[in-house]
Amino acid sequence: MRIKPMLTAALGAALLVTSVQADDKVFGWVEKATVEPWGVEVKAKLDSGALTSSLDAREIENFDKDGEPWVRFRLKLEDEESGELFSERLELPLFRDLKVRGAGGRDERPVVLMKVCLDDTIYEEQFGLRDRGEMHYPLLLGRRTISHLGLLDVRDTFVTEPRCDHDSRVVAHDPEENDD
Repeated sequence: MRIKPMLTAALGAALLVTSVQADDKVFGWVEKATVEPWGVEVKAKLDSGALTSSLDAREIENFDKDGEPWVRFRLKLEDEESGELFSERLELPLFRDLKVRGAGGRDERPVVLMKVCLDDTIYEEQFGLRDRGEMHYPLLLGRRTISHLGLLDVRDTFVTEPRCDHDSRVVAHDPEENDD
């Protein structure tokens, strides 16, 4: 009589695994992504050790615009597809400040909302801005972003290709998400 419950449990587990695989997209620990709306293709590291995503930004400065906090910065990215240098100066509302503690001490970084395309979907996410010029990956996607993507396979890289267009599904930022 003990065999029947064991078979039922095994069948239930097999169905659960099948439903997860059928419903969720799978991404490798490094993927190609495009920074939108420009379509600049960059390598993105999916980092489950970070909560907030990070984007390579230069010449970062905070300022006030109409009494509200904003941030001005320059994107300076090499497009992986064309090899061309993309440089754009942006001004965006400051979403929040991010306090980071690490081996090098404490740091405070501005966070803005921007869009990135992975696979066939555009995600509006929080990005902490910092000079990542010495880093191998100009875009780091943290757990907050990964939770919207699907599953992370840490054994694989470049599982998907960015293929977004004006008809792509957009996942808007959830204002109810907890801050760091």
